Amino acid sequence: MNWTQVRVHCTVKELDTVSAVMSMVDPGLMIEDYSDIEENLMTVYGELIDEKILNSNRDLAAVSIYVPEERDLDEVLSFLEERLFANGLSCLIEKVGIDEEDWANQWKQFYKPLRIGEHLVVLPPWEETEIREGDIVVIMDPGMAFGTGTHETTRLCMSMLEKYLIPGCKMLDVGTGSGILAVAGAKMGADKVCAYDIDPVAVRVANENFEVNGVADRVVCGVSDLLAGVDRKEAPFSLVCANIVADILIRMAPEIGSFMAKDGTLIASGIIEGRREDVKAAMIAGGLTPIDSDDEKDWCALVFKKL
Repeated sequence: MNWTQVRVHCTVKELDTVSAVMSMVDPGLMIEDYSDIEENLMTVYGELIDEKILNSNRDLAAVSIYVPEERDLDEVLSFLEERLFANGLSCLIEKVGIDEEDWANQWKQFYKPLRIGEHLVVLPPWEETEIREGDIVVIMDPGMAFGTGTHETTRLCMSMLEKYLIPGCKMLDVGTGSGILAVAGAKMGADKVCAYDIDPVAVRVANENFEVNGVADRVVCGVSDLLAGVDRKEAPFSLVCANIVADILIRMAPEIGSFMAKDGTLIASGIIEGRREDVKAAMIAGGLTPIDSDDEKDWCALVFKKL
C-alpha cells in the first residue's frame, strides 16, 4: 500500500492549533518541533543528535499525517485548508508520496523504551531495558496506528490509569489506536477491556499487540465511530479512557455517562490547555464531576466521576 504524507508547516506558536486541526483527520500525528533542543546537546550526546536537527530554525515546526491511497486525499486537503483558514492560519501544506514499508520502519530508530509513572514501562519489541521489581511492561509496536506512549497525551493518560484503575474492573477504551491503554489496563488488573477505534488498521494492530502482551483473552476490540458501535450489553464500565481531542470529547460528553457505572471514572486526554475549560464544562453538563487533572507542556488530562 502507498501513503501520502500531508505535512503542514507552521510556527511553534501555531503548533497546538495545527495539531488539533490535524487530529480531527487522523490522530496519528508526526510532530517536528525542535524549539526545546539545547545548544549543547551535540557536546553531551555526540552523534546521537542529527546535526541538521541542531541547526534547524527553532521558531518553525511541522505536523504530518499519513493518508492511505484508498482515502480521498482531496477531501482531506480541503478539510485541512478550511479548518486552518477558520482558525486564522495560512500554513503551507506539503504532500509527499511514501511507500508503506519505508514509513513503517524508518521511525523505529527513534522509538526507545519509556518509563511512565511509578511502574509502567513501554517497551518496543526490538529493544531491551532494565526491568525493576513491580514493573508492568507494555510491549508496544504501533505499526500504522497511533499510540507509542511518547506523546504527552498518552503519558498523561497512562499515569492516570495507574492512579485510578482498580483491579477487577471493566474498562472501556474509546479510540484505542495501537491498543496501548487497553494493554496497560489489562496488565494492571482489569478483568475485561472493551477497546474501539474508527480505523480498521488500528484495530488490526491493536489485536496484534494484545496477543503479544498475553492479554487477548481479556480484551475485546472492534471498529466503532466513537460510542456509536460500543456494545451496550458490556456496559456499565467502571473505568473509561478517551485519549482523543477536545472537540470529540465535547461531542461525546452528553452520552458518555450512560456507559459508566455509578462511581465510575472517566479519564479524558488529548486536550490542548486552551480547551481545558470547554471540555470540563461539557462533561459537567453531561452529569460528571471533575476530580483530578494533570498537565504536561501544553496538554492536559482530566478525570471525572459519575456520582
